[in-house]
Amino acid sequence: MIFLYLRRWLNKVLRPINQLMISLNELSFGNFEVKMELSGNKELQSLMRNFNEVVDNLASLFYRLTNTAKELGTISKDFQLTTMEEALKQMDNIVESMKMNRELQKAEKMNAVGQLAASVAHEIRNPMTVVKGFLQIFHAKEHMSEEERTYIKLMIEEMNRAETIINDYLSLAKPDVEQSKKIDGADLANKVIDLMHSYAMLSKGIHFKKNIQQVYIEANNNELKQVLINILKNAIEAMKNGGTITINLYSTMNDGVFEIEDTGIGMTDEEVNRLGTAFYSLKEKGTGMGLMVCYQMVEQMKGRIEVQSEKGRGTIFKIYIPLSKKDSHS
Repeated sequence: MIFLYLRRWLNKVLRPINQLMISLNELSFGNFEVKMELSGNKELQSLMRNFNEVVDNLASLFYRLTNTAKELGTISKDFQLTTMEEALKQMDNIVESMKMNRELQKAEKMNAVGQLAASVAHEIRNPMTVVKGFLQIFHAKEHMSEEERTYIKLMIEEMNRAETIINDYLSLAKPDVEQSKKIDGADLANKVIDLMHSYAMLSKGIHFKKNIQQVYIEANNNELKQVLINILKNAIEAMKNGGTITINLYSTMNDGVFEIEDTGIGMTDEEVNRLGTAFYSLKEKGTGMGLMVCYQMVEQMKGRIEVQSEKGRGTIFKIYIPLSKKDSHS
């Protein structure tokens, strides 16, 4: 008699748990219609209610994931995701597809800018050279007043800025044809630092720190030099009240890494994500073309640029360039 009573009591207690196990098994096979009836004490009812909410959320997630996968063409129109393995696989496919679309859009944008550069830059450069030449002649005349001389000087400076922008366009339209070769990264880094030190002297209170290791990389010397100069120039201009620029060069398993850190104004995550796009610049008179060219050059050398920044605290640019094959540890 006692045994039968205990058995009934155990069945009553274990029934919700058995129901939960059955429901979990159904859920694992993609049955999102499964629902648990609320029974038992308050704790069990709360557990069942939470389970039903999880099932509803999973059903909604799988529905949206299925529709997204169909729109992107990673699965057929009549396919329905049911298992977690299928869902995880499609999430990877969707991420990869979105990444490819971003790369394609970027490539199309670069191609459009390059075509624009090729068709416009040369036509503008020639008359600008003539105008700049005459302005320099006028500036050298002795009979001019100081006010007139100041105006002409400003015009020449603006012509120089326009010429720099056009040169950036030409770099997009016709990149350096020099092939990548083995380069002494330490020698290049030291030469660029020496070159930019005089530019930094024009701004008060800017100091350089460096930790340069011996690293041999595979790169285009002229283009990599231009990239480092451009990023160092940006770092200097980001510290109007002075600060410290730290230049490190070290190697990872496959890359040499040029790390340029400043203590300047810094950037938000949104600003960092937009770096390297055409016509986006944080400078008052900037065009964004300089960094866009840098990103393109580094990509052509099979490298990459990573940026870390915090508003008001500074920025770190990391330029990854493949190691020379003879010096790679891979």
